[in-house]
Amino acid sequence: MNIVDAFRIKQGRPVSLRRIDTDATPGVKNKAAALKSVQHNIERLAELQYTLYAENRRSVLIVLQAMDAAGKDGVVRHVLAGLNPQGCRVTPFKVPAGEERGHDFLWRVHKQVPAHGEIGVFNRSHYEDVLVVRVHNLAPEPVWKARYDHINAFEKMLVDSGTTICKFFLHVGRKEQLERLEARLDDPSRNWKVTEADFVERGYWKDYVKAYEDVLTRCSTPWAPWYVIPADHKWYRNYAISEILRRTLESMDLRLPKPSVDIAALKKKYE
Repeated sequence: MNIVDAFRIKQGRPVSLRRIDTDATPGVKNKAAALKSVQHNIERLAELQYTLYAENRRSVLIVLQAMDAAGKDGVVRHVLAGLNPQGCRVTPFKVPAGEERGHDFLWRVHKQVPAHGEIGVFNRSHYEDVLVVRVHNLAPEPVWKARYDHINAFEKMLVDSGTTICKFFLHVGRKEQLERLEARLDDPSRNWKVTEADFVERGYWKDYVKAYEDVLTRCSTPWAPWYVIPADHKWYRNYAISEILRRTLESMDLRLPKPSVDIAALKKKYE
């Protein structure tokens, strides 16, 4: 099975999240096999990142979106932990504040896109402005509806400038989400992450599902595709994302630059 094609949302095709199984684990025999593949992919991603950094001509942007407790932090911790921090930066986007509120919604995002040679990770992203903004009526409908086209144009500009974009929606089931939130309440090492808002937002579940369906339908493009990843099993989530990232970076045909000096002459001079 080509996992890239299996989870990639085709442009213009209406998305129904109810029809996508959050508990699915296609393309792998069992958890042990998946974990072995994840480790291989982590090592391979480190090699590819090194070449991307050395080449210094292109960049990679990874976008993570999901309902609360679906595992965005887990992906950063378990899939991307092998990357060299010198060439990788994770940016969490929270409620706009201060100077950010005085600019267009993409201003603060554009400032954080990865430079040539870098991998950038958005933990939440510019899509919050057509998700939470929509669900909670924080902007008039004509305003947030126009943002789909703005986002597509913005991402096309980034791609035309040498950025490869991979966008992942971590698709967790409502029951699984509740179990994870409740488990955090009982875990002293994680209950600091819990807020009352996590439970309040569950009351808007259907609204968020509809908002995400529109995002996936309208903003999965040939240049910046969305992938819907079954996320009820953390190990499978990590496997699928690591597999897609590895294959994506390999498809970029990254090349180490040629030496800037005459290696043979230099070796001869200092032997």
